[in-house]
Amino acid sequence: MITITTIIHIIVSIIIIIAVLLQVGKGASIGSSFGGSSSQTIFGSAGPATMLTKITYICVAIFMLTSLFLTYNSSKQRSKSIMSDVPAVAAPEAAQPQAPVEQPVPAQK
Repeated sequence: MITITTIIHIIVSIIIIIAVLLQVGKGASIGSSFGGSSSQTIFGSAGPATMLTKITYICVAIFMLTSLFLTYNSSKQRSKSIMSDVPAVAAPEAAQPQAPVEQPVPAQK
């Protein structure tokens, strides 16, 4: 379920990016990017604004829902550790410090 939701989340993210980049900016029209004013009819008589705005709103709603779902699932605490099946190993006993061994001093001639 999480894998499917993640895939939907990524696809919707890409669609949002494309829809926002295609929207008309201030003082510019999308027809000029296609090479003239006659191409305004590509998106219908109302132009691209209404269709792209609706697509953006729908995708943003889906994006928010998938974000909430993925956040909720990732915050669940795990009750079992991956190390629970590993047998415990006793720690080695601490070694007692030994007295320093004196090195023989070479005899002077």
